[in-house]
Amino acid sequence: MTSGLSLKKDAMHMLKKTSRTFYIPISLLGSTLKNTVGSAYLCMRAVDEIEDHEEIDSKVKQDLLYATSDLLKNEFDEAAYCKLLQPYKSILPEVTLRLGDWLKVCPEGIVDKVKESTSTMAAGMADWAGKNWQIETKEDLDDYTYYVAGLVGVMLSDIWEWHDGTTTDRELAIGYGRGLQAVNILRNQEEDLEERGVGFFPKGWSRDDMFHYAENNLNAAEQYIKDIKGRRTLLFCKIPLSLAVKTLDAMRVGKEKMSRDEVNAAVDEIINK
Repeated sequence: MTSGLSLKKDAMHMLKKTSRTFYIPISLLGSTLKNTVGSAYLCMRAVDEIEDHEEIDSKVKQDLLYATSDLLKNEFDEAAYCKLLQPYKSILPEVTLRLGDWLKVCPEGIVDKVKESTSTMAAGMADWAGKNWQIETKEDLDDYTYYVAGLVGVMLSDIWEWHDGTTTDRELAIGYGRGLQAVNILRNQEEDLEERGVGFFPKGWSRDDMFHYAENNLNAAEQYIKDIKGRRTLLFCKIPLSLAVKTLDAMRVGKEKMSRDEVNAAVDEIINK
């Protein structure tokens, strides 16, 4: 059996492997929050990898996500989860296969909230897989971005409150997640169309419309972080937000994304302020 300390190290290694953007701010958190936020991120990344997978068809994705959502509603049955994924074990990434391990890293006092948010996310993703991600209106976009990213903001707010009593506006937290996701939609527009045959722009929307949507939500994110007092927690929130704003600026002048050097410089600037 893998020890708790070894699992925590595995979780940080997996974070670095799956998301350099979030690994940096998570690594700046104190020990308890590092384990909690790291676990929560990996749990949500686990279900996200099912939703995004290029080799699994929509109906199978829907079935896997609904079943995972149900497993997270009770005491997590790791054997049942392994059985569920067995036919796709060779193509699913390690972060998805090890969902049970990431739950073990999460502290007992908050793990049920993490499970609840991840379960809701998985069910929402399953609904959208069933619709083949056909986004017709702004309301559709709001619904989709709530499930894939706004819920991250809500879960983080739950974590801050559990950890030290910090209270934040949940609607602004949803805006935080939506803003980051809208930047990703803009950045990955061509890739999503070419590789998945999916477009996340509502009918009739131009890139300018999506820029406006992203900016409105990132403005909500700016308001959201004003309620956060702890320096490390504030740094955690500021880094992805700053990178999203700077990525938006880069795309506005025709760049595909920020360079690695620009990312590192932006992170250093925030940390050293």
